[in-house]
Amino acid sequence: MVSSSDILDGKILIVDDLEANVLLLERTLLRAGYVSVTSTMDSSKVRELHLQNRYDLILLDLQMPGMDGFQVMESLKETETGGYLPVLVITAEPAHKLRALSAGAKDFLSKPLDLAEVLMRVHNMLEVRLLHLETKRLYDRVVEEQKVSERLLLNVLPTFVAERLKGRPEVLADRFTEVIADSFPEATVLFADIVDFTELSGGLSPQDLVAMLNEIFTDFDRICENRGLQKVKTIGHAYMAVAGIPVLVADHAVRAAQMALDLIEVMDRFNARSGHTLQVRIGINTGAVVAGVIGTSRNFIYDMWGDAVNVASLMESHGVAGRVHMTESTRGRLSEPFLLEKRGTIDLQGKGPMETWFLTGRSAEIITMPEPGDRQPLASA
Repeated sequence: MVSSSDILDGKILIVDDLEANVLLLERTLLRAGYVSVTSTMDSSKVRELHLQNRYDLILLDLQMPGMDGFQVMESLKETETGGYLPVLVITAEPAHKLRALSAGAKDFLSKPLDLAEVLMRVHNMLEVRLLHLETKRLYDRVVEEQKVSERLLLNVLPTFVAERLKGRPEVLADRFTEVIADSFPEATVLFADIVDFTELSGGLSPQDLVAMLNEIFTDFDRICENRGLQKVKTIGHAYMAVAGIPVLVADHAVRAAQMALDLIEVMDRFNARSGHTLQVRIGINTGAVVAGVIGTSRNFIYDMWGDAVNVASLMESHGVAGRVHMTESTRGRLSEPFLLEKRGTIDLQGKGPMETWFLTGRSAEIITMPEPGDRQPLASA
């Protein structure tokens, strides 16, 4: 709420070409306790003065030489982009009252002036003006907080899921109950794990550890976006992504294969500039998956389930450092030529014998990754 002291502190400008009227209004307002009262007898200066001082109320005489009150209000509209003119017009012409209100004035005073009426209308106008400003400040704050919430939501969840949640009151109230789950008949899942990172992290400060992991995963995110995959999550030093979600694409296996080879290359580049010898172990599998959101609004997480996800994870854990390990299911869906090495049949825990392959390169021209900061999209093999 606006207090009485706030109203008395309001900035007031008196605009009249008659000095007697200016002195009368100044003395009346100052005696009533208003502390910021200024005046001008030059109507052409009103716009400039308002730009400099941002008055809370302008008492404006309509009949003045040079620029009349209507012309002054038109010039003020150029500065008040919000559409609110803090103008109280003064006129002796009854016909001018409605015209002034139509032109944007918020109220009027009739000549000869009734000083009691002047004080009442000034008080009311300042109260309305200050309430308007406070409402605008609160609105701007809500808009800014909403933008922050949306950015956080987009950081936690994939864009297509965040769009489904934005603006729902039950989400903001921490009582989100709708089940968001989608079934995808075919997608290619990729798991990547930084080998021996735990041992390396023992000799690093927390700041250096997080900075290193952030540098690596930032490169991973760039590759993921450029290759057209959807990042699902990171768990410690492991990274999970999927191709073919939320829109099924025919080349999802190719996209995942390209990303996997890119990850090997970008890790080599990281080692070259940092002096480390880290390697990434990657597993890929193709099949049906279910994806959805679990948790409350304070702990949203987007995750994936299904046999295809489990097998992709096993491909990674049963793989070899610095290599890409894939299933026959993924190999059979590679619509572009790649260099493959048959690993043979391995026994996967809970799955039994399975024939798998190592992805060793691209059989077409070798594609290099752009350096960090280069935003050009990657070429296709």
